[in-house]
Amino acid sequence: AGGPSMGWSGAILVGTVLGVALLRYVEPVCCLTPTRPPQILSVLMAVGGVAGIGWGLGRGKAAWVGQGVSVLLVGLLIGLKTPALAQAASAGLRVLSGQQVDLATPFDVRWVGFSYLAFRLVHVLRDSVAGRLPALPLDEFVLYALFFPAYTAGPIDRVQRFVGDLHKPFRVADSLLPAGTRLVIGIFKKFALADGLALMALNEVNAGQVLSPGWGWVLLYAYALRIYFDFSGYTDIAVGLGMLAGVKLPENFEAPYLKPNLTAFWNSWHMTLAQWFRAYYFNPLTRTLRGRKWPIPAVIFATQVTTMILIGLWHGVTWNFLIWGAWHGVGLFVHNRWSEAFRGRYAAWEVSPRVKAVLNGVGTLFTFHFVTLGWVWFALGEPGRSWEFLAKLLAF
Repeated sequence: AGGPSMGWSGAILVGTVLGVALLRYVEPVCCLTPTRPPQILSVLMAVGGVAGIGWGLGRGKAAWVGQGVSVLLVGLLIGLKTPALAQAASAGLRVLSGQQVDLATPFDVRWVGFSYLAFRLVHVLRDSVAGRLPALPLDEFVLYALFFPAYTAGPIDRVQRFVGDLHKPFRVADSLLPAGTRLVIGIFKKFALADGLALMALNEVNAGQVLSPGWGWVLLYAYALRIYFDFSGYTDIAVGLGMLAGVKLPENFEAPYLKPNLTAFWNSWHMTLAQWFRAYYFNPLTRTLRGRKWPIPAVIFATQVTTMILIGLWHGVTWNFLIWGAWHGVGLFVHNRWSEAFRGRYAAWEVSPRVKAVLNGVGTLFTFHFVTLGWVWFALGEPGRSWEFLAKLLAF
């Protein structure tokens, strides 16, 4: 049996979002969580903004809508991700509303899920301008942009694939078992494993308290496992909820810590984010630089390092996230050059299953520790503290 019409689906989505927002006025529902549901005006502005973009695209104004809104989204994303800019915006809003400016913090203007919403919208805008996007009804566009299972933590779906799922026959009963399984796995990963590991994982406090390299590695290993179970747990929950709505969201993690090299790691870690940057930054930049006759090694270095720096800054515009991105970008470049230089030898070595297994085992161990050392920049807020902790790990 097919699902409800797309018009009804859009109405149900908007009605649900507005209904949740209205709960802020209902006692005691509004006070069951530390933060109240969003203000009704904020919800109306968000839904109206997304609908306005869809209306502009549908009216044949893809070029100027795509360029203008893309610039606006990127600018807003930079503002929200840069602590100093977010602090200034918070102070300005407090002045306008008559509140104390000295209480302003960057978290006052935090918009949960905006990073993923912005990337979904830029994807639609870029593909519309390029002529790769088929006709898309407004209600389907709003459903895609605001699909609640993937709104706050991804994965970043592609609109063509998402809309295809909307038109497939769907029965909730057929999805109960697989969806329930993914939900249970995701909840266990997030709330049992990740939150349990958080009690001992590396953080700003215990990084300064640890005295020996051994305990430093324990904290770092705990952080590496925690961040994987946290991110992949959210993905499992999103995929499970999507199944209950008839949408099979793309996978985001595929045993990344068991990969034998850094390239394979990034093909299995936060896959939809890496694919987004590959489609809208890495590939266009590669074509441009090759068209300008850059040497191949220079093209590879420039594209891989800058792509990974942007992925780092996507998490937050700080020095540590920039260094984390550069760490992975340089690592990917070194792996690329190493693989190219030893391509013939690897082919000879891998004839033997035993030698191949040893090479894969060594590669997996090395890759895991390279990635794990990189998490120091991710977990700590300042380069100085990160260098101090790395020195403790390596007993300098």
